[in-house]
Amino acid sequence: MKQIFAQAIVRRFISSVAAIAILELMTGPAGSTVTPTAGLTGSFVEPSSFFGMFNTVRWVPFFAIALVMFGLWTLWLARGKQIKSGINAALAVPRAATQVRPVRWGAGLALLVLALLLPHIASDPFWQAAMVEQIGVYVLLAIGLNVVVGFAGLLDLGFVAFYAIGAYTTAWVTGSLPMPPPFGIHMDPFFAIPVAIIIAMIAGIILGAPTLRLRGDYLAIVTLGFGEIITIFANNLYGITGGSQGSGPIPHPSLHIGPIKYRWGLEPVPYYYLMLVFIVIFLAAFSLLEHSRVGRAWTAIREDEVAAESVGINPLKYKVMAFAIGASTAGFAGVVTASQSNNIFPSSFTLSFSINVLVLVIFGGMGSIFGVVLGAIIIQTGYSFLLHSPPAGYQSSDLYIYLGALLVVMMIFRPAGLVPSKRRKREIKMAEAGEGHMDEVLTGDQP
Repeated sequence: MKQIFAQAIVRRFISSVAAIAILELMTGPAGSTVTPTAGLTGSFVEPSSFFGMFNTVRWVPFFAIALVMFGLWTLWLARGKQIKSGINAALAVPRAATQVRPVRWGAGLALLVLALLLPHIASDPFWQAAMVEQIGVYVLLAIGLNVVVGFAGLLDLGFVAFYAIGAYTTAWVTGSLPMPPPFGIHMDPFFAIPVAIIIAMIAGIILGAPTLRLRGDYLAIVTLGFGEIITIFANNLYGITGGSQGSGPIPHPSLHIGPIKYRWGLEPVPYYYLMLVFIVIFLAAFSLLEHSRVGRAWTAIREDEVAAESVGINPLKYKVMAFAIGASTAGFAGVVTASQSNNIFPSSFTLSFSINVLVLVIFGGMGSIFGVVLGAIIIQTGYSFLLHSPPAGYQSSDLYIYLGALLVVMMIFRPAGLVPSKRRKREIKMAEAGEGHMDEVLTGDQP
């Protein structure tokens, strides 16, 4: 028996079956206090169909999936190098084309045109709302957190705090909170955009100045505490934020400048175009920053803070700058959320929100602007699809199990992310070769 289990092909088969069995349990029916084993037995023997071809029990199609997984795994081990070389040969021409600036500009313009036409292509009201609430907002947040985590290498677990600050600032300046607006002037939400962005950036400076001397896990704990503090304040300060009852009605934004008169309403499409304009602005600004002196300073701090300081870079200054600049997108996202939903509640700004945004950055590729945008679009579109058309066996409470499993798979097979930045990819290769420290790849921590 020991000789059988010692064979690699047997262990591979058992691993494939075990992995699919875990997936089967994850997607199976929920248990209950009356029949504690119902979830376990139902996951395997519940009636199902073999991909719509014939009726059977649940373990049969999953076992077929395990066999396919085992076959692909075996094929990869046997022919992996040939498959890799074939893929690289097929992608050689497209990769070379992307290095040409006119091609990149042309591809960017084509994507922008597609984004402009998207609300007319996806005319379903659910998807039009999802493009704003579930995709656009998270794209903005992922772009901002990428500055902190991807460019500067700082692990921030409280990014939702800046999003909450932007939303509550909008409610404050429009007179929708118990606390009166500044100078007694009720501003339009459209003109609250610069105010919310500035206050979010100031909050980033206030948080960063005393805490960014910390590194690694210690910094993560401090930012986690900051996010929780903001949520608790919003929940408890009834005389300022409205507490758990939320804000009062927040008006929709409107724009009246000379002959230009426009008012946003309940329809999500105008908010989509407003967000698209600012997403393009942020992408352009952050792309320029990445290749500027500031971006190079962030890279130096992320790769080796001691060496960066030895050549005259002030780490604290550039870390605070990263926090403030990253917070700007969260502040704007808070304005859009507050003005579109008309009400905000502290329960919307939880730790899980920050974790979700961090997942988007890791999945897309830390430090890669295009990567985090693509990662946010893919994951949030998948989440919206699960909300709109949940498959059989899907339970909303299992969402973070799927996200966790996705991250595990990404860390094993593509640790640099879906579309890695050149610098991050180089760092991981150096770490794998024994140069530098593996902790620097994720947290920028130094021994």
